[in-house]
Amino acid sequence: MKIGFVGLGNMGGPMAANLAAAGHEVVGFDPAAPCPADVTPSATAAEAASSADVVITMLPNGAILRDVAAQVISAMRPGAVLCDCSTVDVASARAVAAAAQTAGLGAVDAPVSGGVGGAVAGTLTFMAGGSEASFAVVLPLFEIMGAKAVHCGAAGAGQAAKICNNMILGVTMAVTCEAFALADKLGLDRARMFDVVSTSSGQSWSMNTYCPAPGIGPTSPADNDYKPGFAAELMLKDLRLSQEAAQSVDADTPLGQQATALYAQFVEHEDGKGRDFSALLPRFTARRRSA
Repeated sequence: MKIGFVGLGNMGGPMAANLAAAGHEVVGFDPAAPCPADVTPSATAAEAASSADVVITMLPNGAILRDVAAQVISAMRPGAVLCDCSTVDVASARAVAAAAQTAGLGAVDAPVSGGVGGAVAGTLTFMAGGSEASFAVVLPLFEIMGAKAVHCGAAGAGQAAKICNNMILGVTMAVTCEAFALADKLGLDRARMFDVVSTSSGQSWSMNTYCPAPGIGPTSPADNDYKPGFAAELMLKDLRLSQEAAQSVDADTPLGQQATALYAQFVEHEDGKGRDFSALLPRFTARRRSA
C-alpha cells in the first residue's frame, strides 16, 4: 500500500517506521522532525499525500489538523482514505471527515492509546470513527502499528472514546495518588496498601498496571524518577478536550472538571510540566490539607 504520513514526531515517527518495515511504501512529511529510516521524505504535506492510498496524520491539535487537512485533501486521489490518529476535539474530527467525504475520500478518526512505547513496539490501541468501508481499508495498517483496533461508530466516535477513556484515567490516577499520600500519613505501608487495593474493589489500571508509587507493582515511570511515559501536560490537554466536549453537549462531569483543574495547577503553576502524569503522588505527599 502507498501511504502518506504527516507528523513524524515522537508518536508518528515510530508508527511510520513500523509501516515501512512491514513493506509498505511510506512517504513522510514533518516541518521539524526527520524522516525515519525507510520512509521517503517529501517537501510538503500535499506532496506526501498526492499518490497515497491512505494518508495518516499525527498532529498536536485540532487547529493544526484542520490546516493540514485543507492541504492534503485537495491533493489526494479520489477514493483514498484520510486517517487522522491525533487526539483532537470532536468538532475538528467531524469537520475534517465531512470535508474529506465531500471531496470523494474516505475518512477515519483514530486516536491512539499506548504512548511512545506502544508506538515503537507496535502495540497501540486504535479507537476509530468513520464508515465501515473506510475502517476496513485502514485496519491492516492498524494491525501493524498496534495490538487492537476498535470501530467505535461514525465520524468523531474515535475521538469521543479517547476523550472519555482519558477522563477516567485522569480521575483515577489523581485519586490513586491521593490515597497513597493519605496512607503514608496514616502510617500504612505502601506495599501492603497495594496488596489490598490491587485485589479489592479499589483496583484500577492506575493502581494495578501503572502504580504511581515507586517500587510497588509492575515497573512504571514512578521507578524512573517520573520521567514521562504519558506527560502531565498531555493529560491536561486530554482533560481539557473532555470538558470542551462536555460543555458542547451539556454533560455534567464534576470529577472531570476537578481533575482538569488539578492538572492545570500541577502543570502550569507547580513542577508538573515534563513529568509523568503519575507524579501527582510526590505532589500530594509534600502537601498538607487545605483549610
